[in-house]
Amino acid sequence: MVKVFQHHIPLSALAELLADGIFCFLAVLLAAQGLSDLSFDFFTLGALPAQLLLHAAAFALLMSLLYSVFGIYRSSAVTVSLAALLSRAFLAILVGAGIAYAAISAGGLSGRARELLFPVVVYMLLGLVLVRIVFHVVRRSVVGSPRVLIVGTGKEAMSIAADLRSPGRAHRAVVGFYPAGGEGKLSPGEKIFSRDVSVSSIVKRMQVDEVIVAVREQRGGAVPMDQLLDCRLQGTPVLDLAGFYERAKGQVPTESLKASWLVYGHGFVQGSVRTAVKRTFDVVCSALLLALASPVMLVTAVLIRLDSPGSVIYRQERVGLGGRKFMCLKFRSMRNDAEGDGVARWASKNDARVTRVGAFIRKCRIDELPQLISVLKGEMSLVGPRPERPSFVEQLREQVPFYDIRHSVKPGVTGWAQVRYSYGASVEDARRKHEYDLYYVKNNSLFLDLLVLIETVSVVLFREGAQ
Repeated sequence: MVKVFQHHIPLSALAELLADGIFCFLAVLLAAQGLSDLSFDFFTLGALPAQLLLHAAAFALLMSLLYSVFGIYRSSAVTVSLAALLSRAFLAILVGAGIAYAAISAGGLSGRARELLFPVVVYMLLGLVLVRIVFHVVRRSVVGSPRVLIVGTGKEAMSIAADLRSPGRAHRAVVGFYPAGGEGKLSPGEKIFSRDVSVSSIVKRMQVDEVIVAVREQRGGAVPMDQLLDCRLQGTPVLDLAGFYERAKGQVPTESLKASWLVYGHGFVQGSVRTAVKRTFDVVCSALLLALASPVMLVTAVLIRLDSPGSVIYRQERVGLGGRKFMCLKFRSMRNDAEGDGVARWASKNDARVTRVGAFIRKCRIDELPQLISVLKGEMSLVGPRPERPSFVEQLREQVPFYDIRHSVKPGVTGWAQVRYSYGASVEDARRKHEYDLYYVKNNSLFLDLLVLIETVSVVLFREGAQ
């Protein structure tokens, strides 16, 4: 993992992004070398035309952004098959080639654009496949999965072992469990080390890369702190549950979370500089998005009016920054009498109350566009925890630990939980989403906001189930 502005990014994802960018850069140079009127030595950097290098670099940056927008690097959150990966990459390449064609044609070189871009597309597809094959072989045969020792044998230990063994960038090889006092027994077949052997010796013998302490109550000698300190001094990371999930999965688990971790840990800083930068970013981006989306919003308003009786804009009370209530604006996607009895209900998948037009605009997230007005007014932000209704907030405060922490930042049109967790319509789903919201509140930055916006495009384009 690499930490960038408080956010942890898998090193493999950064390496793939860099390798793809290099291949896109080389694809332009290789294609240009094949043009009849260009003569240069490909292997001598000084002999390459400066303008060509500049254009190749710009194209590589464009493709890196498009690959990110089309979800090429989202396997930590969504399992993407090789076929789906290639189809996304092909769409990204088509869009990139279209932008490049328009740019070259604007200079009166449309013939040159056709001659250049076809081999560029071929080279990029080959490079994309080659990078994935090489990284797959390196991960399987050379590097392998990180080896983890779990301290604990209780429910938390079994839960984290299941998560570690699931596919994705957070996958780890569990070498075994070190028992802590007073915990339950593991399922048969699991490797349990004896407490007569020190943790540090097990780490050396089993070549452990990480130690994860999955014990809720660590007082009273249940956890051998002196042995864990030895591991740290020998260079082996030792993480508790909250620390591991934050680093590897971008969430903060609430089951074993303690107030002391929130008080003494890093993050949860909402300084004046961060607030000013975020507000400027929100105003500029929401104004631009409103201008670009105005034709779509106009057509949507007409279709809603024709599809079913009732208002076009649906106003609903939500809880925002500091627990203050505000009216959230959305395009109406349900029948006008969806809550005729006045009782608030969770929205659900395939909800019978949703209209025909409503089903479409919900899938494409068009119903959220009026919230950009709330962003301009300062009631919401582009990125943040999704605002909930007051009745649900009262319920969730009682059932979800530290729920009010989400109200220390402005609610968002989209958020980290929306791009990381699938559709949710229950208290348990709200709890899981809250774990991602806690991560965002703890580590929020302009970089993380940009990352969420990029991943939101992927969620919308490929309907990955986030809400």
